[in-house]
Amino acid sequence: MNDEMKDFLHYLTVERNLAKNTIVSYERDLRKYAHYLINVEQVHSWNDVSRLHILQFLKFLKEGGNSAKTIARHIASIRSFHQFLLREKVTDKDPTVHIETPQLERSLPKVLSTAEVEALLDAPKVNTPFGIRDKAMLELLYATGMRVSEMVNLNLSDVHLTMGFVRCYGKGNKERIIPVGRIALSALKMYIEEARPKLIHPKKRATDALFLNHHGERLTRQGFWKILKKLAKEANIEKELTPHTFRHSFATHLLENGADLRAVQELLGHADISTTQIYTHVTKTRLKDVYQQYHPRA
Repeated sequence: MNDEMKDFLHYLTVERNLAKNTIVSYERDLRKYAHYLINVEQVHSWNDVSRLHILQFLKFLKEGGNSAKTIARHIASIRSFHQFLLREKVTDKDPTVHIETPQLERSLPKVLSTAEVEALLDAPKVNTPFGIRDKAMLELLYATGMRVSEMVNLNLSDVHLTMGFVRCYGKGNKERIIPVGRIALSALKMYIEEARPKLIHPKKRATDALFLNHHGERLTRQGFWKILKKLAKEANIEKELTPHTFRHSFATHLLENGADLRAVQELLGHADISTTQIYTHVTKTRLKDVYQQYHPRA
């Protein structure tokens, strides 16, 4: 059963050209699924998997306290995998055909107010190389709305200070050119010229990575997440933050100030405008809050 999973993950990498994090998510879901089939249902061949086996696995996930969102993701992974097996003639049926995905409530993204963003941007101490780096990262995220994974994967050659833009690669390795504002450009220039040379490790091979950690290597998503939590605490921000918080705030603040939805879609790199439309609901909610707070007869 393991060989077919390897073939499927290879197909996702080479033919579908999916992002590394997406493939890791598929692999994690399918390993859990295969482990259940072998150890609980005593199923040792993909062709022996029935609809009932899958329903029992989903029940197992639900009883384990998994959310509807997590269960829906597992269903998507399992469905894609069984469709692949049928296409490759490994199996002669698709047991996922009549399995329904649970209805999901689309939760509104958490966003920071402009005052909270300012406090967070002012949190890094720019009298150290790491403080200058942290300031540049936060300014860049808020200026561009790029994903944290896109930011940490930037190379020096992707930053064009004179022209005022960065080039990043999003989901499916799609290239995106994003303009960068004056303040973020200034923070980036300071980091590249003054701080980054001090973060390069003299005994390690030179790297083209833009943002470096204390080992002189490319900073990771997890590394950035630790930095963000520390800075949020220093800025006295009590809201729950996620690595996407700046991205959500970027989009919401643009729309609140009259930006065109299609333009925001392009900047965020969304393939479908319906993904971007959730931010219009956020702005409406915020307008309602302002009305309730300030209108004398609200």
